[in-house]
Amino acid sequence: MRALWTAGTGMMAQQTNVEVISNNIANMSTTGYKRRRAEFQDLIYQNMRRVGSQSSDTGTTLPQGAQIGLGVRTAAIYRIHEQGNLNQTENKFDLAIKGNGFFQVTLPSGETAYTRDGTFGLAADGTIVTAEGYTVQPGIVVPAAATDVTINSAGEVLAKIAGTEAAQNVGQIQLAVFANEAGLEATGDNLLMSTPSSGAAQQAAPGQPGFGNVMQGFIETSNVNVVQEITNLITAQRAYEMNSKVITASDDMLSTITHLK
Repeated sequence: MRALWTAGTGMMAQQTNVEVISNNIANMSTTGYKRRRAEFQDLIYQNMRRVGSQSSDTGTTLPQGAQIGLGVRTAAIYRIHEQGNLNQTENKFDLAIKGNGFFQVTLPSGETAYTRDGTFGLAADGTIVTAEGYTVQPGIVVPAAATDVTINSAGEVLAKIAGTEAAQNVGQIQLAVFANEAGLEATGDNLLMSTPSSGAAQQAAPGQPGFGNVMQGFIETSNVNVVQEITNLITAQRAYEMNSKVITASDDMLSTITHLK
């Protein structure tokens, strides 16, 4: 009874689908979060009559075959890098990227991670850091005597020093882009790591061709569409129920056979 196993793969696939949707909904308020989408593929087929095989001694061939599918499997879970809304916070160290690119963060291990979460602050020595205290590359230090800080769309950090008229340029934030953003590996804490699939990071100042602009006093919200996710959840739930009905029907058929006299 192939239907038992086939429907079982369908239930497991829809369970994965629901888990992806639930993660999207859970992160609907996560800064810079990009929603995920599960993709599925059909499994191998068993040939009862192979299409194109010879059907007689005269050389005639079957115009159509008879194949029975063995179910479904999860092929990939895509991350959709669609721009989220920009929410104004009035915090001078909150930054949002309008367009392509990622902020670069130095981890305690020395590795570079990438993020769209621009909720930054200052360390004790004035270095611009993430909410976890990781240094935002290239390691810009705001002087302790600064009375105001402006970060323009090109990522230049301009500090107004007490007793001076002109703002001092203390550094410029660099962005990174990838040939295949979907190939980045999520590690939690709103951080992504490069992989062989993503390709090497290409770095440049904000506003350069192919790179987005930086907006001070804004954060990028999650791009999760709650209405769409609830609709997908209902669809996945119904698909799960239908696969369970197939298992019930297959069990009833097997029960009928066992009661034959």
